[in-house]
Amino acid sequence: MEVVGSGFKTPCKVNRRKSPGVSVPSPSVTIPASPFMQKFGYGTGVSVYLMKRSPKGLSRSPWAVKKISKQCDKSSKNLYEQRLNEEAKVLKTLKHPNIVGYRAFTKSKDGSLCLAMEYGGKKSLNDLIEERNEKHLGPFSAEIILKVALNMARGLKYLHNEKKILHGDIKSSNVVVNGDFESIKICDVGVSLPLDENMTMSDLNAYYIGTESWKPREALEDDGIITDKSDIFAYGLTLWEMMTLSIPHVNLPPEGDDEDSFDEDDFDEDAYYESLGTRPPLNMEELNDSYQKVIELFLVCTSEDPKERPSAAQILEFLEDKEIVSGNI
Repeated sequence: MEVVGSGFKTPCKVNRRKSPGVSVPSPSVTIPASPFMQKFGYGTGVSVYLMKRSPKGLSRSPWAVKKISKQCDKSSKNLYEQRLNEEAKVLKTLKHPNIVGYRAFTKSKDGSLCLAMEYGGKKSLNDLIEERNEKHLGPFSAEIILKVALNMARGLKYLHNEKKILHGDIKSSNVVVNGDFESIKICDVGVSLPLDENMTMSDLNAYYIGTESWKPREALEDDGIITDKSDIFAYGLTLWEMMTLSIPHVNLPPEGDDEDSFDEDDFDEDAYYESLGTRPPLNMEELNDSYQKVIELFLVCTSEDPKERPSAAQILEFLEDKEIVSGNI
């Protein structure tokens, strides 16, 4: 689920994996038509709405409802419906406090296919990064970054070790935050991939889709081997986002420059593609000694060699060390 302002579109050709089939919608759930729900997010080909559920004065938790965008043409609609089916089937098997939960898969009154999910929070981590950037507040505190890192690691360990699933599109826009980081949940498993007992992608007909700026080197190579460590590279870049308030590898004008004079012709496309799959630089002048553990984690997670990256379980062990979590993380 990508929330407003979080989409990053690139000119690359998207690889598509075959759909394993179509889920059967649940007929017993009634989803209102789009105009009767509050739209609070969007992603490629989909929109996300807030569905309030308080009939007859009863208090029920709201749902986040993902629907195919009306603007899609027929061929695109078929693709996004397949992805929504895949996401519903995977999400229905998951249950973890750091993964957005499944609620229903059905059609709304206007006939649109809908995936209803736990409402993990109105804002994505990407929204919070953009807000902080606009207010010129600088990097998130090391304590907050470690808290996000810890909760994401718990969710990834569950996906990798218990469910044998590669998320396949880890980035700040696929992390939802409730309140003042009271809860942190990974969302959008629509392009997830199955892992075998060796933590390697097990479906030979599947493709790593991801989002270009967060892709590891192995996902950019035709013969690259996709493993659980592919999620770890993108996880490391998500921590980088919180330290830099930027999109990986996209070098926009520095704060204070005349942004109105910047257009697409100023973008160095060759340099961008050359940098993909590598570790982006940090401005160390903005990061004091409190960021030491965050930087260490970022560096090891973004190694170009997957074998040098830690597993989610190893990251969790590192973060649960008493010295790391002493700040009520």
